[in-house]
Amino acid sequence: MKKILAIVLVAALLLSFAACSSKKTDETTTAAETTAAESDLAYIQGKGEMVIGITIFEPMDYYDANKELTGFEADFAKAVCEKLGVKAKFQEISWEAKETELSGKSIDCIWNGLTITPERQETMSITSPYMNNKQVIVTKKENVQSFAKPGALDGKTVVAEKESAGEEIVADKEYADFFGKATYVAVQDMKSALMEVKAGTADAAVIDYVTYLGTLGENSDYKDLAFVDKSFADEQYGVAFRQGSDVTAKVNEIIEQFLKNGTLKQIATKYNLVQQLVK
Repeated sequence: MKKILAIVLVAALLLSFAACSSKKTDETTTAAETTAAESDLAYIQGKGEMVIGITIFEPMDYYDANKELTGFEADFAKAVCEKLGVKAKFQEISWEAKETELSGKSIDCIWNGLTITPERQETMSITSPYMNNKQVIVTKKENVQSFAKPGALDGKTVVAEKESAGEEIVADKEYADFFGKATYVAVQDMKSALMEVKAGTADAAVIDYVTYLGTLGENSDYKDLAFVDKSFADEQYGVAFRQGSDVTAKVNEIIEQFLKNGTLKQIATKYNLVQQLVK
């Protein structure tokens, strides 16, 4: 009887040990799955692609004569994605909905001349800056001299991309002497803003200086436009990922490497933007 009881006890202990072992294994697996789920980098690499939110924004992201997406940001993003071992997949978005698109995982990042601001840093994880920018007034050449003076835009129509740094400048009380008495109209993007000025339906546009450098010129569609010798709000560009994303630190490492080894300079040279790179 004692022998039978001993056998029963041993069997019970073995079953208990197996159950505990199984539980620990399940807990380890669950922990690993949780860690992977929380890693934005693992999520993106697991898909094999990074979905990049953009707007058509020359010279950063635009279509060339062959209908191929090109531009400084497009080339830059492709180079970084190659380092991450994933494919760059570009997706046009509404700029005003960019944060919603990002948090909802419709896109994995915003890589499109995004100005770094404290407000955006509260809702998104933004990389170190890689390019300097500022906001400028663009108008027809005959207005360039007069529009540089405070009050010259009183009663005039000024346009800027909705939810852009340009729109913020127009609304900023600091610049009320320039824009406070102007009629402001928001447009879809900076290209639309330039087209409004070209067509004469707006008197001036507030756009990114890098757009001026890459878009306006004697051989462009906007050869009759020029920027006013008055700049607003020196700023810098960064790439935005989801809040808390571990991709940001990895991309920061690559940005630093590209700035040091000349990769970014090589890309910027193609688009007349070398002078704007962060030193």
